[in-house]
Amino acid sequence: MAIENKVIAITGASSGIGEGTARLLAARDAKLMLGARRTDRLAALADELNAAGGTVAFRALDVTDRADVEAFIAATQAEFGRIDVLVSNAGLMPLSRFDSLKVEEWDRMIDVNIRGVLHGIAAALPRFKAQGSGHFVNISSIGGYRVWPTCGVYSATKYAVRAISDGPRMEHDDIRVTIVSPGVVESELASTITEAGAAAAMEDFRAIALTPDAIARAIAYAVEQPDDVDVNELIVRPVRTMD
Repeated sequence: MAIENKVIAITGASSGIGEGTARLLAARDAKLMLGARRTDRLAALADELNAAGGTVAFRALDVTDRADVEAFIAATQAEFGRIDVLVSNAGLMPLSRFDSLKVEEWDRMIDVNIRGVLHGIAAALPRFKAQGSGHFVNISSIGGYRVWPTCGVYSATKYAVRAISDGPRMEHDDIRVTIVSPGVVESELASTITEAGAAAAMEDFRAIALTPDAIARAIAYAVEQPDDVDVNELIVRPVRTMD
């Protein structure tokens, strides 16, 4: 039931839930490969965690690029000899009304939130099968269960994460798959919102936001279960709600 010495790759690890998860899992003696586009932040985080006794490597990663994701997973295996868990956390949330026609933002969400998860599965699944075990932890959202005004496209991408995750879970009895769906969490996601009305509404939600370590603990709970236990779905949200 231990996390100790498990090799865990985390996408979107430079801030928010990804950073919080890296901090917790490093403290639990996992071996980590961190990926994100902002390598300066990754380097600082890896240096801090290694100085505290962790085992942490990092690599620049753009999850929208399949070859880049393949190289990230290959680097994890080369560094540590295997990969036990892939936490697909990278995501975007530029909320907007449909009549704002922010089509480029829709496309970007689809690329990061959906294709990014698929690219992770494509890269890690053959390695999981070759070693006879593996665990996908895919970050969805409470938006994957309900749609609010301004979040139609975002919710669609997170519904998709849930559907995609159920596929490998049902197709492979030696692979574990966990969907973690956070409610509002302190992160930089809101900074990607360019529509004024949606940004203002998000400020109200931020008043009750969880800190990233709450989601990190949920991820750790799923990872530390015995090999014959698959925690399929976890919804983690504030006690206080806005609906």
